[in-house]
Amino acid sequence: MKLGYYIKKLSLEEDPRISTLLGRLGEGGARLYELGNASGPEPGTDMVLSFGGDGTFLSCARIVSEAGIPILGVNFGRMGFLSETNRDISGPVLNGNYTIEERVMLKVDVQGGVPEDFWPYALNEACLHRSGPGMLGIEASVGGEHLPTYWADGLLVATSSGSTAYSLSAGGPICLPDADVLIISPIAPHNLNLRPLVVPGRSTIVMGTRVRETEAFLTLDNRSYIIPQGMSVTISEAPFRLKRVSIGKSNFIDALRSRLFWGQDVRNLPQ
Repeated sequence: MKLGYYIKKLSLEEDPRISTLLGRLGEGGARLYELGNASGPEPGTDMVLSFGGDGTFLSCARIVSEAGIPILGVNFGRMGFLSETNRDISGPVLNGNYTIEERVMLKVDVQGGVPEDFWPYALNEACLHRSGPGMLGIEASVGGEHLPTYWADGLLVATSSGSTAYSLSAGGPICLPDADVLIISPIAPHNLNLRPLVVPGRSTIVMGTRVRETEAFLTLDNRSYIIPQGMSVTISEAPFRLKRVSIGKSNFIDALRSRLFWGQDVRNLPQ
């Protein structure tokens, strides 16, 4: 078995928990190599281990998701909705005791060209956001049907995987990860009667901006790019899906309770 591993935070490079885990995998017959930001996965890689939090997982996804290589997130961060495994994973990995989930990703096309380092895919969300103090006027359509103009700090389109990320803080709904939907959420809207909108997952969403400034930010997960005023952005489902490794029974509802304290109420405590 050939395993790559990815570490983003320098402070984890010397973490004894990681070196111990890698040692156990090596002793079990796995061939290991470290995956860098500038290099893609080696041929024949069966799985990539992402050591860190959800941000590290997203950075790892940029490197390997198009190759169809499964990613196992080992959580050394805080929340851990994507990198939720924080146990000794050597046994299950070596014995094949895991499942692989497929997560929808977004594809983003920008009219008029993009920066050289632009990677047009996102797992959690794509977002148009103001670059200065003035709010944006955002024109949007879903499947060719025009929505009311959003006057806001920005507008984001999230997958069900991203419903617990930026979209959640913008007031969007929580969706189970396997729900085939997209969420359109305005950020700090000045329209009191515009709410988040849930649309079918295969929808094509087009956004354009009306701004006082000459530019706006386009954010894809944990990456941001500057786009000129007047550019249109088209968001649709990517032609591939991210493969996420899950060990044991993954329980999204329990994750909401333990990480976001969902439903915490003194009336729900045991008597």
